[in-house]
Parts: sequence; structure tokens; C-alpha cells
Amino acid sequence: MNAASTRSTPAIDPRARQKRRSWWLKQLHTWHWISAAVSLIGMLLFSVTGITLNHAADIPTKPVVARTQAVLPEPLLDELRVVAKRAADDGATPAMPEAAADWLVKTLDIHVAGHAVEWSAEEVYVSLPRPGGDAWVNVDLGTGEVERETTDRGVISYLNDLHKGRHTGFAWSVFLDAFAVACLLFSLTGLWLLHLHSKGRKLTWPLVGFGMLVPVVVALIFIH
Repeated sequence: MNAASTRSTPAIDPRARQKRRSWWLKQLHTWHWISAAVSLIGMLLFSVTGITLNHAADIPTKPVVARTQAVLPEPLLDELRVVAKRAADDGATPAMPEAAADWLVKTLDIHVAGHAVEWSAEEVYVSLPRPGGDAWVNVDLGTGEVERETTDRGVISYLNDLHKGRHTGFAWSVFLDAFAVACLLFSLTGLWLLHLHSKGRKLTWPLVGFGMLVPVVVALIFIH
């Protein structure tokens, strides 16, 4: 008789198995509640704005437009004229000179740093889009007249733009990535917990399958 055939398979210690299962449950529960706590407010915000975005056409908005005017000091205007001429000659798009940018901040509370500037022989134009609205500033190179216009579309539009990441800048983009990672961790640990508890909960996988099937069916049948 083959010696290998007489060798019995070592039994798995039920206590070791239970200990290993308890360790995994502890880890999963820990990371599940941590990711839930980190992403809770974000998920509430994105859930609400998911509804408002889906019904954006049905939510009335009344944009508020405000205009402000001022006159650029002559020395700063002369500097802009020089930069505009150089931009025309070189075909470049330089940034707003620091002195003019500082004056705009102090006089009209306009922050143009980091925004693209459109130069021409007649004017300098800067578009300043932002969440929930838009803004722009225009400098007439002939007269030095500075005109600023802002449009505010309200809180709902502001929150909707945060949801979409529209004109929100680098810091918000980093937050969205971190929030997405937290939501992913929350979902994966939740899925693993479902697996560990599924033996005692017969409806676990039918409900998971139903949750996956519904969007697939809707997409295939109703989206054309």
C-alpha cells in the first residue's frame, strides 16, 4: 500500500479558523466605520446634489448679476499697454502684471492670479468662472476703465458645481480623489462583510444581484 494513501489529511482546528475569522471581522469593521465616518458628509452632499442635478431643469433659479466699475491708475495702465503690445508682437499670453493684479484685489476684490488673460490692442479681458456663477473683468486700454461683472446662480447651483468639480480648483480636486478612495474602501469592506455574514442571511446575494441588475436593465432598455 502506498504510504501517501495512508497519510491522513490534517484537520483544520475550528478554534484557529474562528480566531482568523474574528481577526478579519475586527479589521473590516474598523476600516468600514473609519471610511464611513470620513466619507459621511461627502456622501450626504453628493446624494442630495445627485437629486438636484437630475432635476436641474425643474428647479427655478434667478441669477443675480452685479456690475462694478473703476478707473485704473495711469502708471498701471501704461504697463498694461506695454504688455499688450508685446503680447501682440510675440503672440504670447502673459499673466496680469503683479502691480495691476494687486490693484484689482484691493480696489474691486478681483483675484486674477492663475487665470488666463486675453490681450488685444483695445482691451484686457479675464474670465473668472467659479462654482455657482461666473465673473469677468475687462480693462479698456484706451480709457483705463475697468468693468467687473459677477453672476450668482444661488446655493443649489453652487452645490451642483461642487458635485461636478466645475471651476473648483486644485484643492477641491484633491478632496474629490480622497473622497472617492474613502467611498471605495467603504464599499469594498462592506462587500467583504456581506460575504462573511452571508451564510446566516439568505437574501444577501439576491439583493446584491438585484442592485446590480436594475441599473443594467434600465441602461439597456430605456437609454438610447
